[in-house]
Amino acid sequence: MLKIFLLFIILIVGIVVGPLMSGHQGYVLIQTDKLNITTSITGLVIIFLLLQFLLIFIGWCYRRLKRTSTFTHSWIFGGYKRHRAHSQTKQALLKFAEGDFKQVERLMARNADHAELPVVNYLLAAEAAQRRGDYFRTNQYIEQAAKVADKDRLPVDITRVRVQLAQGEIHAARVGVDKLLDHAPRHPEVLRLAEQAYSLSGDYQSLIDILPSMLKANLLSEEEILKLRQQAYIGLMNQVMAEKGCTGLKIWWKDQSRKIRNNIVLQVAIAEHLIECNDHETAQQIILDGLKQQYDERLLLLVPHLKANDSDAIQTTLSHLLKQHGATPLLNSTRGQVALRHGEWVNAESAFKAALAQRPDAHDYAWLADALDRLQKREEATQTRNKGFMLTLKRDSDVEV
Repeated sequence: MLKIFLLFIILIVGIVVGPLMSGHQGYVLIQTDKLNITTSITGLVIIFLLLQFLLIFIGWCYRRLKRTSTFTHSWIFGGYKRHRAHSQTKQALLKFAEGDFKQVERLMARNADHAELPVVNYLLAAEAAQRRGDYFRTNQYIEQAAKVADKDRLPVDITRVRVQLAQGEIHAARVGVDKLLDHAPRHPEVLRLAEQAYSLSGDYQSLIDILPSMLKANLLSEEEILKLRQQAYIGLMNQVMAEKGCTGLKIWWKDQSRKIRNNIVLQVAIAEHLIECNDHETAQQIILDGLKQQYDERLLLLVPHLKANDSDAIQTTLSHLLKQHGATPLLNSTRGQVALRHGEWVNAESAFKAALAQRPDAHDYAWLADALDRLQKREEATQTRNKGFMLTLKRDSDVEV
């Protein structure tokens, strides 16, 4: 347009100035074999400008016609394909809700390149193929999605890790999760996949590290986070026990924070590991320290399994618990088992009778009978065993019914 405007300016100037120079226009001769053309310089300039204007107008008409033709072709053919892709995508979503994954894959993959969001079509097709167990097509669709994803590759990478976990490719999923956390450390779905990958791969320390982020993202409640943290630490215990033995496990436990060492669930777990590797003295110290801080029956149940020589410490702790929390059935039974283990038959008898007076228990009947045998009370021991036997038969019959 600027060129046309300049040409018009020059033309107007020529028309205005031309008559003023009528006496000084000059002479131009154009001669051919059969034709002689004569004109003034002013006329030649005007003819030249008109010719330029004509050429510009012809070029503009050509470009406009070409652009219109291209748009019409795109509208006729491309628009049809886009409309069809949109319709197939809607049908695929309905089939997805119905659970017909074969149709979902077929509809999503058709004309995916002409869909509004091709990457979504390919990813949903991959999800459908994975549901059908066709892992080859699943990976194929994911690669196609990666090609059309441009810069936003996060949905593709998330889908790839999700599929790897479903296929049991735990190591590959573990590597993929690490990369995802580098780019999107607070993304909810990334954290969910990380929790699965770390749990399945046994990377419990990494699992513990992402728990604060999971809590901030409201993926789990505080109670669920606590339970998951406890499971992760128990997994770490098992690994340390397998790799470094009892000595390494004790060193690891001492290196933990006070909050971890005061956790009842973890105290029970570490005590069970120490009893298993025959370190009863350390296990006894952990159990008794835990009972002094907080009365918990899970710790109390481990006391009869201790084989440490220092029985006085156990008896002192149990007597303190008895005064502080009262004579519970489990506490009386534990006192009886400890007394029985150390040959204190009279104390065992009184403790088991106190426990049975609060609730009947087949094991307590059997232990009481053993104590009565030691005290030469044969008849009472026989009656006690019969009561325990009848209680066992009654409970077995109730279970069968």
